[in-house]
Amino acid sequence: MMADDFDDPFDSQDITPAISAEWEARRRVAAAIKSLTEALVTSAPAPALLDELTTRLDAMTATLAAGRRLYGRLAFAAEGSHGNFAQLGHELNALSGLSNPVAPPVHTWIDGDMAHGRVTVGWSGEGPPGTVHGGMVAAIFDQFLGTAQVLGRQPGMTGVLTTHFHRPTPLNTELRLQGRLLQAEGRKTRMVGEMYAGEVRTASCEGLFIRPRAGIAFLDTP
Repeated sequence: MMADDFDDPFDSQDITPAISAEWEARRRVAAAIKSLTEALVTSAPAPALLDELTTRLDAMTATLAAGRRLYGRLAFAAEGSHGNFAQLGHELNALSGLSNPVAPPVHTWIDGDMAHGRVTVGWSGEGPPGTVHGGMVAAIFDQFLGTAQVLGRQPGMTGVLTTHFHRPTPLNTELRLQGRLLQAEGRKTRMVGEMYAGEVRTASCEGLFIRPRAGIAFLDTP
């Protein structure tokens, strides 16, 4: 699939395919690193094994670091061969990027006047025993509502994010997200969202997003 064939990632609850073989490979690496992280935080190996693992990982990191580096999505977009800024967000975003090993990732799609999402947080996101860290819950809402504000057709930056915790949010459970537009007026967009584990609402959120007076260059540029 070429970059020009890229589907809108908000169209469907299905994960959008990678736009190139490069990004397919990056997704595999990200998944492997994520699996390694889960294994690390849930295992108790001997120090010698950990030392060996560190040596091997350091060697792989050095190999990557010796190549050409592109710092940030704007740099990737400017280089020109990795896709446009929207496509790069789908891969590298800290919360939703499928090629970013620190992202859970959060997947969001729009259906009519509602936003929907899903995410699963593993052991690396543990806060209170067996549950998702509250900061992770808030970050997931920030990403989800920030994406869902396309419903207001005037994307902005996060101004205020208020998260309400109703029940413990379980780890290793597919969490369901719902969001809707409250108001889009002037440069301000107000959104609300809820998080569910099964039929249990674990958290809810209200977000105010503000479009800068000068606009958002990386979103306003075709």
